[in-house]
Amino acid sequence: MALHWPTFFTRLGSAIVFSIIMMVGLLWNEWAFVALASLIQVLCMREYFRIMKKIYPQYYWPIWLQIAMQFGCLAYLLYQSALFYEYDVIFQIFTVLPSFVFMATLLSVQKSRYAGGYALAGYFYICLPMLLLTELYMRDSLLPLMIILMIWCNDTLAYLVGSFIGKTPFTKISPKKTWEGTAGGVILTLVSVGVWAYFKQTDYSIGAWVGLALVVAVMGTLGDLLESKLKRMAGVKDSGAMMPGHGGALDRFDSLLVAIPFAFAYAYLFMF
Repeated sequence: MALHWPTFFTRLGSAIVFSIIMMVGLLWNEWAFVALASLIQVLCMREYFRIMKKIYPQYYWPIWLQIAMQFGCLAYLLYQSALFYEYDVIFQIFTVLPSFVFMATLLSVQKSRYAGGYALAGYFYICLPMLLLTELYMRDSLLPLMIILMIWCNDTLAYLVGSFIGKTPFTKISPKKTWEGTAGGVILTLVSVGVWAYFKQTDYSIGAWVGLALVVAVMGTLGDLLESKLKRMAGVKDSGAMMPGHGGALDRFDSLLVAIPFAFAYAYLFMF
């Protein structure tokens, strides 16, 4: 099949711009990182509501609900960032927004409590991971960078292995995924991280890095499947059109959102 050059250059161009934005946010300074995390959160939350409305069109989705979730989650993230190393304060106010959404939707005349429930699910699906990723950055700026690179590595290697030797379907949710590709991606990611940790002197052991890579690769794969399931339920191919030829923000960060809470827990227990 002949290569469609306009599509190729469109995808290449958007991928280059995406990579530049990610690297600037991850490597420049802490405020650039906060800006990146805020952008990811806002875009993902917007697309999440779009998908939920398609899955459950029978529910009433008040406009104030999405506004409250967007501004509330963004305020959490910015407030946490402004505190720098005051980690515990953010958890003291962590229940304020869910409590407000729960009460407001429960008492709503239009009976939007079901939409409120799914909005709170989005709060834990998107807002919580961004808060935890920001806290990881505050503790060690290397960790968010490595987690994202681990996810990219796993996705790329899984695709390559699956393309060459993949035969056994992994799940009906994502027909293109194979057991061979999934396992190959995880194993090669562990090997790559182990080799990197061997030559790169850090504050953590090789075993700690490999363990983190295992958590990120496995949970990142499940995150990809979760978003694929939501898109299938909504009847859409992409979550949005943020990146021409690549889909939306949720398509790009689905693995990261699910992997972060587990990576944070692992790092808290075995690396800090």
